[in-house]
Amino acid sequence: MIDKSIIEETAEVLIKANKDRAIEIVKNYLSDGGSPLELMEEGFIPGINATGDLFGRGRLFLPELIQAAEIMKVVTDMVNETLSGGINAKQEKGTVLIATVQGDVHDIGKCIVVSLMQANGFKVHDAGRDVATQQIIETAIEIDADIIGTSALLTTTMPRQKDLEVVLKSEGLKDRFKTVVGGAPVTPRWAARIGADAYAKNAQDGVEKIKELLSVE
Repeated sequence: MIDKSIIEETAEVLIKANKDRAIEIVKNYLSDGGSPLELMEEGFIPGINATGDLFGRGRLFLPELIQAAEIMKVVTDMVNETLSGGINAKQEKGTVLIATVQGDVHDIGKCIVVSLMQANGFKVHDAGRDVATQQIIETAIEIDADIIGTSALLTTTMPRQKDLEVVLKSEGLKDRFKTVVGGAPVTPRWAARIGADAYAKNAQDGVEKIKELLSVE
């Protein structure tokens, strides 16, 4: 389990915009054999969320928030490189399309999901953020995806996940693609209600659910 002091410091370096120390934390943690995913999910992601909360309460200004986001991007790229390394194309277990639904611009969690999927042998296409339903479907057809995974980080954008299910059914494509939904406000009940094939509570759970849907190890 990640040390509590590291969790506290990841939030501190983001809030104080200490880029050099953030990079040092990642390098030291990984060199000591720590889990890159654990560092992100228990350290930096809660840290950037805390930074956003401070901004929302007027305790941080926009330039400080931008600096924190830039540091987060650097850290995420470092971790993604570690997670994505050493994948052999011959080991690919299936093709997964990942997208953040239209109206939602959150991207950090999705990037971690993409990298973890790649690290587990899946071919992953990141469609990006704020992606329209029809564009998701057209891209899934184009790349011949096995799985469509969508993320919604706002309750106001969750209905886009339902829209996807409705359009897939109306166009006779529901049997062609398995769907997985996730995001902070998303629940297993919501997934069942809209007709998604699976709910993923986090990146690791997403990998396991996709393995189950595709019957692969």
